[in-house]
Amino acid sequence: MEITLKIEGMMCPHCEASVKKALEAIPTVDSAEASHEKGIAVVRLNAETPLETLKKAVEALDYKVL
Repeated sequence: MEITLKIEGMMCPHCEASVKKALEAIPTVDSAEASHEKGIAVVRLNAETPLETLKKAVEALDYKVL
């Protein structure tokens, strides 16, 4: 399963790495790729995961999920 999150506030590769790390810390996330240029993160899941769980992980870093 794959979900694309629109994220506001990422400005650089360091931001991308922070978002990737936070999302991949969720047990049901196989991988995550973030792009500050596109303002998105593509998340690959191995089990159904509430969108709110993904959103909280990103927003804990002070980015906004749209």
